[in-house]
Amino acid sequence: MTKILSTLVLLLLFISVRSQTKDKSFTVKHTTDKIITDGILDEPIWEIAESAGEFQQYFPSDDVPAKYQTDIRMVTDETTLYVGIKVYTPGEDYVIPSLERDFRAGGNDNISIIFDTFNDGTNAFLFGINPYGVRREVLISGGGQSLRGFTTSWDVKWRGESKIYEGYYTAEMAIPLTSFKFAEGETKWRFQSYRFDMQSNERSNWYIIPQNQSVINLAFMGDMYFEKPLGRSRTPLALIPYVNAITDKDFSTDSGDTSFKVGGDAKIAIGNGMNLDVTVNPDFSNVEVDDIFTNLTRFEVSLPERRQFFVDNNDLFGSFGGSRDANPFFSRRIGIATDSSGNSVQNDILGGIRLSGKLNNNLRLGFLNIQTAKDENQEIPSNNNMMFALQQKVFARSNIGMFFINRQAFGNEDFINEEDSYNRVIGVDYNLASENNVWFGKFYTHKSFQPGDKKGNYSAGAFLGRNTRFWNVFTDLAYVGDDFKSDLGFIRRNDIIKSATSVRRLFWPEKGSINNHGLEIFPILTWRPGLDYKKTDHEVQVNYNFAMKNFSEFGFSYSNNYIFLSDSFDPTSTDGAVELPGDRGYTFDSVSFNYQSNQANVFAIQTESSIGSFFNGSRFSMGAEATLRLQPKLRLSLNVNYDKINLPDPFPSADLWLVSPRVGVTFSKSVFWSTLFQYSNQRDNLGINSRLQWRFAPLSDLFIVYNDNYAVNLFEPKFRSINLKFTYWLNI
Repeated sequence: MTKILSTLVLLLLFISVRSQTKDKSFTVKHTTDKIITDGILDEPIWEIAESAGEFQQYFPSDDVPAKYQTDIRMVTDETTLYVGIKVYTPGEDYVIPSLERDFRAGGNDNISIIFDTFNDGTNAFLFGINPYGVRREVLISGGGQSLRGFTTSWDVKWRGESKIYEGYYTAEMAIPLTSFKFAEGETKWRFQSYRFDMQSNERSNWYIIPQNQSVINLAFMGDMYFEKPLGRSRTPLALIPYVNAITDKDFSTDSGDTSFKVGGDAKIAIGNGMNLDVTVNPDFSNVEVDDIFTNLTRFEVSLPERRQFFVDNNDLFGSFGGSRDANPFFSRRIGIATDSSGNSVQNDILGGIRLSGKLNNNLRLGFLNIQTAKDENQEIPSNNNMMFALQQKVFARSNIGMFFINRQAFGNEDFINEEDSYNRVIGVDYNLASENNVWFGKFYTHKSFQPGDKKGNYSAGAFLGRNTRFWNVFTDLAYVGDDFKSDLGFIRRNDIIKSATSVRRLFWPEKGSINNHGLEIFPILTWRPGLDYKKTDHEVQVNYNFAMKNFSEFGFSYSNNYIFLSDSFDPTSTDGAVELPGDRGYTFDSVSFNYQSNQANVFAIQTESSIGSFFNGSRFSMGAEATLRLQPKLRLSLNVNYDKINLPDPFPSADLWLVSPRVGVTFSKSVFWSTLFQYSNQRDNLGINSRLQWRFAPLSDLFIVYNDNYAVNLFEPKFRSINLKFTYWLNI
């Protein structure tokens, strides 16, 4: 009996300690002192500012205090939030791959701080800095459930600097309050911080997070109280004009052009919670190119949005529906059109507006309206692209959203087909996120409208998951009707009912070099209602993965596939080849192995290889990326993907290569040069993109960009251009 009582007492004490840890907070004092943002914490205010408290280890364990602690203190005046940070380390051998802004946190030493300014657990602002004073800023949306809501292309003005000492480094941040959105008179924000210490292989957080949860998940945050309530934010106006001179030559038509464009954006804060973006004659030329890929499927692949105009509050527009199969709004569709030959071509944008943000603590609004230009030579009409969205918070961290999308062609040209004159979509989504993020999910119903409406223009889905320390399970159901259409969306295919279920069991060894390992069973099945609900696809994966305490990972997988081809198809995309016959099913399977070394190593590698059958033949695939870091000035990487496909005669076999070397040089924290080569024999293209960037003022840049493309079979030039682009961020 005594042992039982002792155990109960210890259990209650443990629960008490855990609950006290979760009620974590500190006070941000108000000051009138002048603070110089030089990374040196020598101002007297830092001595009396309240410490946020100790950090908790996240990796390799999540139930002990961090071995190397971090001290964060904050003060504010009428215009700026100041952050002072002292980061203790085992030495000065820091891993800093580059001096370029907006670095990735993994694989290098850094610290990030997160502010949930509306206390809703849905959206937040992240600011990060490393021991060399390199900065980054990120928008977090969707509760931080996944990296899809982690937007690194967001930019905002703020100052930060670091200073290295023996056994620790310090950092100072000065973040204008106008960089945030918050309610007038606010006295509390939710707060979190996480850091990477690559010398001790330790990751730690200010507010405790279980290892089965992501470090950016907004369910796990404490509170920061302001000694003086925050006032009404002044309404800043930011003007961002640009000048772009470009000369190019198309060798296929033996034609060239030199053009000079002028335009710009304006950012207008409306109150403390809303933002109005205006763009006139925007320039979305590629100063940064997309990575190419080998596509062996029948479907289009989505690529991330990089254009700054679409970034702020992007989740208000782009998070509806299912991101993989039925996303009704995909901003990269705007500025792309289909010409008379059915090819996707760039379509100029005349201008647009974008209003987004918080109407109050629980209600968000988004409105976007963009006009694209007419191109008579390519038979492309002028189109108005509009979206209106509302999102209401319910319960602790969940929300209900609704939207209306309209794409409307203008003019009465003969090439405007009646069925393409407009497309409209309406929908309602419910996003579930429990307070502790154990439960998460999404439920939605959408309907499209277009000329000659028919039955079946609906899209619907249900997603529900549960994430605990030992079990991570979810099931995802999606329906896309045969006539559902969203011209501004990403719809991989119509006429499907799809089911995906994942069951993952994690194990956490108490001793040894393995941090965790786990088994996952992941079946995906697709049926076609238009084919009498015939099962047309399935993929059953069985995965076993290991995460090591030295930050390396490896795993094994088995996959069984079935594909019913309604139409003939050539997975190699070989010109003039005999395609695999349609109206037939194919079953094939494969085994694979993957490995990733510690990305903080001077030489790091990640690789994956697989072998097995493929349709009615066989396939061997190998992919690897190697990175050499000569910090902090030079970073060399090589990405190689090889697919060997053997199909029986008369069908084509192929050796598909994708080789992408990249060179990145950071001369300083304001001058960067990068060159990317991309060779793909599937696309018959060798592309070269070389970019020199000078950030001569905060968020103001001068770019010189050289692009070149060659046909690889004959090694003939295809297209070449050189860009000189100047942008300047002016606050009024």
